[in-house]
Amino acid sequence: MIDDEHDDPIKRGNPAPRLPTRAGPGLAAFDVSTADGATLKAGRSGAGPTIVLISGLGGTAGFWTPVVAGLSQAYEVISFDQRGIGASSRGSAATTIGQLADDVLAVFDAADIESAMIVGHSTGGCIAQTLAAKAPDRVRKLCLSATWLRPSRYMTALFETRLRLLEQDPVAYTATATLISFAPAWLEENWSAYERAVAKAPRTEAERTVVAERIAALLAFDGSGSLPAISMPVSIIGAEDDMIVPAFLQRALSEALPAATLTLLPQGGHFFPVSRTEAFLAHLAGWAASRSDPQDALTGVGCGGQRPADQPSEISRVRR
Repeated sequence: MIDDEHDDPIKRGNPAPRLPTRAGPGLAAFDVSTADGATLKAGRSGAGPTIVLISGLGGTAGFWTPVVAGLSQAYEVISFDQRGIGASSRGSAATTIGQLADDVLAVFDAADIESAMIVGHSTGGCIAQTLAAKAPDRVRKLCLSATWLRPSRYMTALFETRLRLLEQDPVAYTATATLISFAPAWLEENWSAYERAVAKAPRTEAERTVVAERIAALLAFDGSGSLPAISMPVSIIGAEDDMIVPAFLQRALSEALPAATLTLLPQGGHFFPVSRTEAFLAHLAGWAASRSDPQDALTGVGCGGQRPADQPSEISRVRR
């Protein structure tokens, strides 16, 4: 089943940035058991400081394939299929952003990780905000990618429309989700990404139920009350042409977290970690390597550090 993410994304035109190389183990799979009986399929690769990747509505570890390939040269990287998605079982707990944050803590425990840097994309950014507020001692740094603080009228209307499409025509649901998730020119040149996504449309009732539950969870999310508990360094990154989580929501999130830094790519669509992998990895390299001194957040470069020499100059920094 695929929704706003896809497995094995095409990397053409997205070579990995020049990250420092460090020898480490290959991908190692492990299982995570939750209190309500779900089993999450997770993987870790690389060696060094730990970065945990949380994917969005689609919930797959596969979304991060090119990102893992770049980061694991210098970091231990952990990703996982969320409950009911891919190889992970559903469990009995209600699907809420809070529950999905608890699942991330279960991944931490299963991997014997005391604390880590967190990257959350889209719905994964909502999960990451909740995790950071719930267990701040376990989150060293936070990168919020294409995410939001609370749904806008635009997002609410968009996802309510997508829900109706999901119920009536799951193939059309997946097709439209893919078309609005990528920049049109990139998708035209990488059309197999569209074909793979449509081939994995949620055709069964069980698959559609999982997607519908996740949409309801993201629409119910409001992170306003969690803001005082988020004290670790935060970097926000988005794309100006994102049609699912528009750039104005990145700016609103930045204004609500005044110590955070904001980076806006001029283009890339909602799935810029896939379509603009090089720029995204360059941003993460600077974020992960930067110091944690709160004063760094005032520099307006990266997540409190200087821009790496190889980071593309096209990245625009903000516009608060």
